[in-house]
Amino acid sequence: MSPSLVPAGRPQRMLAASNFVFTVGSGLYLTAGVLYFTEAVRLPPAQVGFGLGIAGLLALALGVAVGHVADRRDARTVYAATLVVQAAATAGFLRVDGFWAFVAVVSVATGAKAAGVAARSPIIRRFGGDRPQDFRAYLRAVTNVGVSLGALFAGWAVQTGTHTAYDLMAAGMAVATAASAVLLAFVPRVAPVAAAAGPRWLALRDAPYLLLTRLDGVMAIQFKVVTVAVPLWVVGSTRAPHWVISPTMLTGTLIVIVFQVRASRNVGSPAAGAAAYRRAGAAFLAACALISLAAGPPDWAAAALLVAAAVVHTVGELWHAAAGFELSFALAPEWATGQYLGVFGLGAGLAEALGPGLLIWLCITWGRPGWYVVGVLFLITGLVVPAAVRWAGHRRAAAEAGQPVKPNASV
Repeated sequence: MSPSLVPAGRPQRMLAASNFVFTVGSGLYLTAGVLYFTEAVRLPPAQVGFGLGIAGLLALALGVAVGHVADRRDARTVYAATLVVQAAATAGFLRVDGFWAFVAVVSVATGAKAAGVAARSPIIRRFGGDRPQDFRAYLRAVTNVGVSLGALFAGWAVQTGTHTAYDLMAAGMAVATAASAVLLAFVPRVAPVAAAAGPRWLALRDAPYLLLTRLDGVMAIQFKVVTVAVPLWVVGSTRAPHWVISPTMLTGTLIVIVFQVRASRNVGSPAAGAAAYRRAGAAFLAACALISLAAGPPDWAAAALLVAAAVVHTVGELWHAAAGFELSFALAPEWATGQYLGVFGLGAGLAEALGPGLLIWLCITWGRPGWYVVGVLFLITGLVVPAAVRWAGHRRAAAEAGQPVKPNASV
């Protein structure tokens, strides 16, 4: 991928533009989506966490199924369809007046998002150059530019605190998602790659890949630390001003904008990806410890601890993202990119489903000790990943040597 700020190829530029517009809306949701339902709709935090868990569970299968469809059809059209559905569901946030209405619209939005991540993967592989992992890292940097802009408006909505401000935020999310779908019309169609002989659902038989998916799912709970646990922690357990939620988000996004591509260039093999997971786990433990210490000190000290935690957490996020890009693409056959990336997305889907409730229970309900439990969970997960990667390497070497491999080996 070109090191320039703007990619050389038109398909890459239009994909980046679509991604940018979409993530402006994502920034609104990531910064204050949970608070929209707790402060504007007046749902209890426990109900919000439970509803997000239901939505995540319902969305799990969609990524694999839609990813397979994108492999066998025009991935661009499939991806655009997922964005249209997500935009409609997000607009439905404005009509939520109770728990089950919340579950319905969030389930559709979450399912469409999971499907879109898988459907976009063949597009990235087709137009991403020699190393689509690097273009994926570039898109993540662009993502954080968009998220930072969305976070600014979300910060205004949170500080204003009125129902109108929150409704404007939800409407902006829907408009940005729809506009992202429109921009995909300028990306060429993606012809499917001929499938190799063998089982149709090969990714579901790849035991090492499935194990890595599970481990990445545990690690992906880290995304909910910033978007779910920190806002609730700031509002309910610290003396920090509520507006500090936006600076913590912006600190992380700015670091990703500047360093994500560079971090990914240093993760150029599965072994390097495994090491990056290990470093990420240690960084997340340190960040959780800093966040826990923000309960108690004066407002300025609490704010400083939260911003410092955001820096440490984002360093871990850089390593986690770079490692995930490398392993998910490097271990997936080209003809089944959407299917494999859909399976890998199951890990993030599990984090969507279980992460909010787990973090609310441990970090918000239990309090400070829960933050240390979560941090240790990240650390242990990172330490296990290298063994899983070695297993995947042995399996691939055996397959290339023509030795029999049990496709459904127990994990």
